Amino acid sequence: MGKGDSSISDEEWERFLRESEAGAPSAPEEPSARARMVTRRLREQSGQPQGWRTHQPAKSRKGKAWYVVGLLVLVALIVVAVAPDRVTGWFGGDDGNGNTPLAAESERPDQPPATQAAAQQPTLREPFRGSPAVRWADGTAGIDVPAARATGWMTKKQVERTLEKSRDFLAASSLDPGVLAGQRPTEAIALINPRQRDVRDYVKAAFVTPTRENDPLLLFSRFPKAKIKLVGDVVKTRGRMTYREGERGAVEVTTDVTYVYPVTRAEQGSDEVVRTIARREVVMSWDDPAKVITEPGTFSLVSYKVDSTNGGCDTVTGYFVPTFRAERPAAGEGPEVDPYDRSTSMEERMRDADDGKCGTATRE
Repeated sequence: MGKGDSSISDEEWERFLRESEAGAPSAPEEPSARARMVTRRLREQSGQPQGWRTHQPAKSRKGKAWYVVGLLVLVALIVVAVAPDRVTGWFGGDDGNGNTPLAAESERPDQPPATQAAAQQPTLREPFRGSPAVRWADGTAGIDVPAARATGWMTKKQVERTLEKSRDFLAASSLDPGVLAGQRPTEAIALINPRQRDVRDYVKAAFVTPTRENDPLLLFSRFPKAKIKLVGDVVKTRGRMTYREGERGAVEVTTDVTYVYPVTRAEQGSDEVVRTIARREVVMSWDDPAKVITEPGTFSLVSYKVDSTNGGCDTVTGYFVPTFRAERPAAGEGPEVDPYDRSTSMEERMRDADDGKCGTATRE
């Protein structure tokens, strides 16, 4: 139909021609082309480390006894005033056997957790014994969820629901008993935008022919059921979620969580307990369907990173394959890392992740 046959105004016709040439700005776009993924693996060191930040007091001298007592009282008063949460650990809450839970991690801590009981081995009855995780919360309770506010294209109520669904993904991908036993993480995959082609290809390949680039462990925690079983039904977690307005008005949710899995051999009568530790950062973009091609209730992956300890280092099987104490090789060539240290960002933590060398964990 020619311009002379149209009843639209000259201004509308010109706008139509411009949009036809450039592409209508209101049309939804494809989701981001490729999510960024990074992985690093650490070996558990063969020997038992000295307790992290343990203190070995010097022998006292009689001539300075009262001076030392007074100084200790002064230091104790200062510590109570500045860091009351650490005082709890001095009286049983942080000795590897205490049950006093830590407050939620609403922001990044400024130092690693202290451990005075690293030499205590985990048992079937106490699988988190000797670990800072003994004071962490169970499952999703250890993931701090911030208060919702209207952001981007979403109302406050929609953001609240988005945060809940983001936590649902973490539960379905890293805490679900069936997935931990090696099943396909169907519920978690259903929350990922199927229109994001590179992620769709990654998921398709990861469970058939896993490689370092297409490793399901980047997003999902799995153990080979025939060889490894979880001790009890508790996974300890510590982490937090944050969010902001992303590209094209999306709500971008960043999750940074450390998971501690106590495991033993699947064979009957096995009683040795070791721990696999995985810290994951997953950035999700909950896109405006008016601007990005997506499926309702799904997110596009912006990036995903994993830093794992005692889950297998030299081979890629698609599963965490922890080693037990008698099987542990010498320390890796990479740097030593404390897997419980959450005082550094994942970007800093993963800075040397692409060097291909297995690092060494300072504690389990």
